[in-house]
Amino acid sequence: MNTFGRKLTLTTFGESHGAAIGGVMDGFPAGVKIDAQLLQSELDRRRPGRNKFTTARDEADRAEILSGVFEGVSSGAPIAFLIFNQNQKSNDYENLREIFRPGHADFTYFKKFGVRDHRGGGRASARETAVRVAGGAFAQMLLNEFGVSVKSGVLSVADVVAGEPDFDLASKSEIYSLGNEDAMKSLIMKAREQHDSVGASVLSVVDGAPTGLGEGLYYKLDAVLAAALMGINGVKAVEIGEGVNASRLFGSQNNDEMSEQGFLSNHAGGILGGISTGERIVLKSHFKPTPSIFKAQKTQNLKGECVEFELRGRHDPCIGVRGSVVATAMIRLVICDMMLLNLGSNLANLKKFY
Repeated sequence: MNTFGRKLTLTTFGESHGAAIGGVMDGFPAGVKIDAQLLQSELDRRRPGRNKFTTARDEADRAEILSGVFEGVSSGAPIAFLIFNQNQKSNDYENLREIFRPGHADFTYFKKFGVRDHRGGGRASARETAVRVAGGAFAQMLLNEFGVSVKSGVLSVADVVAGEPDFDLASKSEIYSLGNEDAMKSLIMKAREQHDSVGASVLSVVDGAPTGLGEGLYYKLDAVLAAALMGINGVKAVEIGEGVNASRLFGSQNNDEMSEQGFLSNHAGGILGGISTGERIVLKSHFKPTPSIFKAQKTQNLKGECVEFELRGRHDPCIGVRGSVVATAMIRLVICDMMLLNLGSNLANLKKFY
């Protein structure tokens, strides 16, 4: 499927080395001020070629809005936008025409569709995530009307951990580090110099989300958030609240007691029974090392024969860095979708409107 969401949907299209990538957002409410500066700033945060810690592929990533906006305000019609690819080097992938890169989706996409688009991974490329970031920027324009914020930062790179997360630092950092930035940078550069890559974890928080978001058993807020984050290229695990640490605790340690003022702790990460509590929503995403490494590796070709090859091209040494921007976008889309779905959850809500 190429469409995400229920009430607010984002459909994406395009390939890494095609003419353009783009998206269509449907269900976006009319009357929202469209902030072109916010849209571009978010695309710039994910944009490749920004510094030595990302791929050298240099794309401007300028979004061209085709519909759904009139005189700077959303019209209620689908918002369609394009981002043209301008810096493809498809020849770098010519040696991959008949072989599968280890750790990539090459093998599974070919087995499913029977077509081998060897140019940077085609549809499976993380290039597509620029569209998600644009969609997330539109979602944040709506969330701004309700004082909801979503922030992400790099919590760890391999075994280098941030310590107490500092989101102010992350907003200024070249690698969106939440702490221990120099050690993280050093490790990323060491991996790059050794023609290797390194994994990372990303911490995301949502502040200001209203109580009651989440659609019961089969569209729970935590389940949808986890699915949205797991759908980002390279994410192999997602934690909410205490996450895996909850399996090491007793109930007396994990329960969030309450007083007249509200919750006394937030081990649940802002979600109980799949529904938001009004507390800060806390999520952690774990990104694998970039599978594109410049070391000799063994793999299969289209005939099933074992071959050895060396990769060419331009790739991130740590996908968690730009992945943190994508995580923010996906969470924004989920929160907006849940807010719109929640409007019809009870009679009182309907009577307020009608």
